[in-house]
Order: sequence, then structure tokens, then C-alpha cells
Amino acid sequence: MIKDSTRQKAADLTARYPALAPCRGDLEAAVEIICDGYRRGGKLLICGNGGSAADAEHIVGELMKGFLLPRKLGADFAAKFREHCPDCADYFIENLQGALPAVSLVDEIALNTAFANDQAADLSFAQQVLGMGKEGDVLLGISTSGNSKNVIYAVNLAKALGLKTIALTGKSGGKLKAAADVTVAAPAEETYKIQEYHLPIYHMLCIAVENEFFGE
Repeated sequence: MIKDSTRQKAADLTARYPALAPCRGDLEAAVEIICDGYRRGGKLLICGNGGSAADAEHIVGELMKGFLLPRKLGADFAAKFREHCPDCADYFIENLQGALPAVSLVDEIALNTAFANDQAADLSFAQQVLGMGKEGDVLLGISTSGNSKNVIYAVNLAKALGLKTIALTGKSGGKLKAAADVTVAAPAEETYKIQEYHLPIYHMLCIAVENEFFGE
């Protein structure tokens, strides 16, 4: 179970964007899946194409450092720093922040291009899930159409490996809707309008998860 204050983040989002009200249950379910993965020592893997690839990188940026909250490191970290690197311990303590592990699968340019050239371009994300994914991890696949083959294959492989999966799509959900454990389908059909909804949606997911682990 997540905190009431964490669950409230979905309500806050739908209050600001009433068109997203039908997504509220799926938003809450997505937050619960991500939080459960982190509690189990897992990480969030993210993939998408084009603008959705940029969104994947954006999400990593919000999770791996402080977003709205300061995320001060605890006394255990401070003690380790002072023991193993005393000369820079104070600098680390002052500036480093608690991280929520997240990886964008779009960033591995050498691997993705090599696999596309040598094997199968639409399996490059799946190859990374095979190499890095483990039970407890969560895969977030972003596709405005819901029909991006490389994202669908990544989701299918993730499920075969025991990962939980979330899809972020447009109104129809496409084939991803049937493949993923939870689908958050933005209520629009044109790509740019879907992407305009995706930004506040994944900001909310990041805010909610941060609140769960670093909030009061």
C-alpha cells in the first residue's frame, strides 16, 4: 500500500487536467507498481521512440535526483563517506541526493545500432531488457500509438522475465494495452496532443514516487 499523500498526487493531477480523470485508477495502479518495484530493490527501465525517447530521458532525470523534494542522504551514507573518502565526505554529503534507480534504454547508442545492424532493429530494447532486467524491476514503455513494435517486444520479454510492465499511450492503447500490466491511455488521438498529456502524467508519477520514499 502507498501513502495517502502519494495517492493524492493522482487526484491533484486530474484536478488540474480534468480530461485525465478517466485515467485516475490506472495512474494510481502505475504508482503502486513502481513503488513496489523500488521496495523490492528493483529499478525502472524506460523505452520509447522519437519524442517518447526524449520523455524516457526526462523521466530518468526526475527520478535519479531531487525533483520537488531535497532527498538528503541519511547518517549511514555520511558514515560510509567519512570512513572511505574523508577528504571529500563533506562535499558528498552537501551535494549528493537520494536516487530512485532508473535507466533509459534509448541512450545506449552503440549497443542499439550494433544490434539493429547485426540482428534485429525492433528487438534492441528487448535485448537490453534481457541483459539488465530482473524480477522486481519495472518496464515503462511509451508509445503514442501503442503499436510501436520495439516497445511491444520489450514489454512482452519483460513479462516473460517476471518484470511488471506499464504502458503510456494514446487513447486507443493500441496493442500495448493488451500486453502491459497497466496502461495509462492519454485521452487524445493526435500524436502531439498525446505527448502534451504525457508530460504532466509522468511528472505526476515521478512526484508521487518521490513522495513515497522521500516525503514526510
